[in-house]
Amino acid sequence: MLVNLDIPWVILGHSERRALLGETSEFVGDKVAYALAQGLKVIACIGETLEQREAGSTVEVVAAQTKAIADRISNWTNVVLAYEPVWAIGTGKVASPAQAQEVHFELRKWLNKNVSAEVAASTRIIYGGSVNGGNCKELAGQPDVDGFLVGGASLKPEFIDIIKSAEVKKNA
Repeated sequence: MLVNLDIPWVILGHSERRALLGETSEFVGDKVAYALAQGLKVIACIGETLEQREAGSTVEVVAAQTKAIADRISNWTNVVLAYEPVWAIGTGKVASPAQAQEVHFELRKWLNKNVSAEVAASTRIIYGGSVNGGNCKELAGQPDVDGFLVGGASLKPEFIDIIKSAEVKKNA
């Protein structure tokens, strides 16, 4: 249906669908593979809960979620990974720029080791946890943060500040 409407992108694996509908990482991986086979481009969401973060298992959780995708696809050209810490979505809490950078760095390292150096270098990894006009520039300045998946802030005037934060990366 999306293809018929000329909608090129789909967001899969969002934390709300995982929580409310019980979508597993394996099911999300299947959906990513199917969407790509249908000619869609995919933003694949991954992220940990507060309990998982506090237990020190963030990297293991996002690596397992990414592996479920990597096990099902070979071409990453049309895939963007969106790290969305579940504990930061719609809560007003946000990962510090250092926390976001750490997870993005670890994801890129995982892709390098488990998929390929080319995929690690070329795959965009965006951040999606309560991005707003006040934190977007510092987040955008992190070396492994390639953009944002914006929720509620996209409905507010500050969204223009988030869009303009891309200049931080471009001018770096």
